[in-house]
Order: sequence, then structure tokens, then C-alpha cells
Amino acid sequence: GVLHEDLRLLLDTALPPKRKKVVLGVGDAKMGAAVLEELGVQCQTGGVVAELMRGIRLHFSALVRGLTAQSAAKAQLGLGHSYSRAKVKFNVHRVDNMIIQSISLLDQLDKDINTFSMRVREWYGYHFPELIKIVPDNSMYCRVAKFIGNRRELSEESLEGLEEIVMDSAKAQAILEASRSSMGMDISPLDLINIESFSRRVISLSEYRKGLQEYLRSKMSQVAPSLSALIGEVVGARLISHAGSLTNLAKYPASTVQILGAEKALFRALKTRGNTPKYGLIFHSTFIGRAAAKNKGRISRYLANKCTIASRIDCFSEVPTSVFGDKLREQVEERLAFYETGEPPRKNLEVMKEAVVEANEVVAEVKRRQEKKEKKRKKREKRRLEALAAAAEEGAENSVMETEENDVGAKKKKKKKKQQQPEESEVEAEPEENGLEEEEEEPLPKKKRKIVVEPEQEEEKKRKKKKK
Repeated sequence: GVLHEDLRLLLDTALPPKRKKVVLGVGDAKMGAAVLEELGVQCQTGGVVAELMRGIRLHFSALVRGLTAQSAAKAQLGLGHSYSRAKVKFNVHRVDNMIIQSISLLDQLDKDINTFSMRVREWYGYHFPELIKIVPDNSMYCRVAKFIGNRRELSEESLEGLEEIVMDSAKAQAILEASRSSMGMDISPLDLINIESFSRRVISLSEYRKGLQEYLRSKMSQVAPSLSALIGEVVGARLISHAGSLTNLAKYPASTVQILGAEKALFRALKTRGNTPKYGLIFHSTFIGRAAAKNKGRISRYLANKCTIASRIDCFSEVPTSVFGDKLREQVEERLAFYETGEPPRKNLEVMKEAVVEANEVVAEVKRRQEKKEKKRKKREKRRLEALAAAAEEGAENSVMETEENDVGAKKKKKKKKQQQPEESEVEAEPEENGLEEEEEEPLPKKKRKIVVEPEQEEEKKRKKKKK
């Protein structure tokens, strides 16, 4: 109902001074009511206005100078994306879809593990029927069956391994004694291999279920810490899953949250005009189990109220903390004590004031930690960039040095060649000067032996020397 600032500014600049006489055509009735309330301008929102708006929208690219149909389509697409993004308020760390999927998978795994364990019990029970009464737990039964295998091979040496699995020395001894006097049939090695492989699958499924439960707890502490602190991670996740999302759960009234999950019983009671159900999914909470039979309905209503408050705090707070959930849990505990002993609980106003003070401290601490992390990240990024820049500079210097060395090497080679040339000419000249006298007496050195001088060239050089 509040008019947007940009629209108000546009209307203020576009409308004439005597705007009370102006009738404005607006396509949306809500916007027309807002304009009338804020600016006092009469607005018309009939069928003619809608047709006019449709025509303007159709020929908008022709009416506005410099706007093409392609750019208008891009603008519409960008506006749609920004509107959707603002509507969704997408945050990676607060995605409740993962909670919904994981709690559904957890329930499915419970059913599957139960079914498969019963199959292992029936299958292995033909060979060792006494084990079912000694080990009632499903996953433990599968581990024991995989460890024992053929009961005839069980001996005192494997007693220590049995104790590690069942965590009880008396049980391990009972299994050993039962295996010696069992009434079960013998089993072939091939059947035993199949039973062991299936038991291994069931054990891996149960281990995966434990890991999934830990993941659900960590996710709930990120997305809905107050709700999980109040009612527990599993029940809170079931409430979010049943509502569809945390936002939907926050929009529900407390009376709906109370019977969430008992819709069938509610409609049956309304149809037969019987008593409506007192609780739905929140029955799995420990509070209702601890309450007396006559107080179950009252504590259920009180717990639903607190769950609604916690879900709204989690949904709409910028930095979600578990402070409010802990305080609300204390209130439910006090109400339970009040029903049992008559001790009056604290008022909600006092508790919420304390919670607000503590939550502000926690939020300040969280923001401080985030700032430190951000500073450290920036420092690491800066160091990384500096290291890259230094490496690039070193690479450039090395390449320059290599080019310079190559140039210097080439110059040195040229100088050496030039020096070698005059030395050779001197070597050629020496035998000429010393002449014929030394040729016969002393043998020439190695360098001089290589040079073969023709008599015609010697005469020409002698003539040139004489002329000089």
C-alpha cells in the first residue's frame, strides 16, 4: 500500500500543479488506491485503461525514441530476473530444500533398513534361529551374522571379536553357547556368501543413515537454529518438510502448527463431529511424552506457540542464532514444572528481553568473526596476487637477461672471429719476412703447416711491401 519513491517522484514531475482535477489511468487497482491515498489524485482502473496500457506496451519500442524491440525485450528479462531474485532472497547457506530432501531420505532409509534387516533375520534364521532372541537390534544382528558366518566354525578365539560388535561379554558368551547347541539346519558355502554380501549392504546402508543424520543436524543448525534448539533437529525438519518450506511454516498460525501432520484425523473428526486431534508431528517431541495425560493437550498448544515464534525468528532474522530457541525451551520446561508442581513461570516479556540482549551479543561476535575471516581472505588474496606479480616480473627479467646474454655471446663470437682473422694474416706474413733462410733449417709450427702459400701470391705480397 506504500507508493514507491521513484513512482511518486515521476508523478510529482509529470502531473500539472492543479492535479486534483486530473484523472489518472492506472492498470492496477492496488496502485490506483495507493496513488489516491498518497497524492490525492483520482485514478481510473477500468477496461478501457487496460486496453490502452496493452496498446502502449505493444507499441512501446515505436513510441520511445532510441528504444528497439530487442533492447526492450532484454530490459524486460532483466527486470523479471531481478524481481524473482528479490522475491526469493536466495542464500546458499539457508536453503531449506536440502533439509526437506534429507529428512525424506532419512524416513525412506529407516523403512528400507527395517525391511532388509527382517529379510536377513529370516534368511539366516534357518541356520542359526537362537541368534534372533539374543541380538534384537537390526544393524547389530546383520554385523553379527556377517562375523559368524557358519556357526560350526565359531570358537573361543572369535569371542573377542563378538564382544567388540555386541559391546557385551555376557551376550557374546551366550551367542557362543547357543551356536554349540543350535537347532538350525546346515548351510552351504554359496548360500552363506549370499547372506554375507546382503548383510554387508544392510550395514553400509545403516552407516550411511548415521552420516545423513549428522548432515541434517548441521544443516538445521545453519537454517533453523532456534527451531532445532527448541524441538529437536528431526522434528523441526519434519515440520519444515510438511509445510513445504521454512517461510510457509513461519506463515502458519500456531493452531495449524499444532495439528500439522494429523490432517486425516482432523477432517475425519470434523466429518463425524467428534473430538479434533490435539497434536500432529510435534507429538514426537520429548515435552509431550513427559507431560501427564491430562496436560498433554495444554502443553501441545503451548509448544506449538513457541514453535511458531522460533520459526518466524529463524526465517526473518539476518544472522540466525540459537539463543531464542534456548530461551523458548526454558519457557516450555518452566510450563511443564508449573503443571506438575504449581511453581509460576517467568513472563514472556522478561524472557524475550534477556534473549534480545544475548542475541545482540552473539550477532556482534559472529559479525566480528566474519570480518576477521574476510580480512584474512583479503590478505591471502593480496599475497597471492603479489606472488604472481613477482613471479611474472622475475620471468620478464630472466627473459631480458637471456636476450642480453645471447646478444653479448653473439658479439663476443664476432670479436673472436675478427681477432682470429688478423692472427692468421700475421701467421701468413711471418714466414715471408723470415724468408727462405729459416724454411730449410727449422720445421714449421702446427698452425704454419696448415697454411700452404703459393709462389705467385708471395711475389705479389713482396711487391706490395716494397711499394709501401
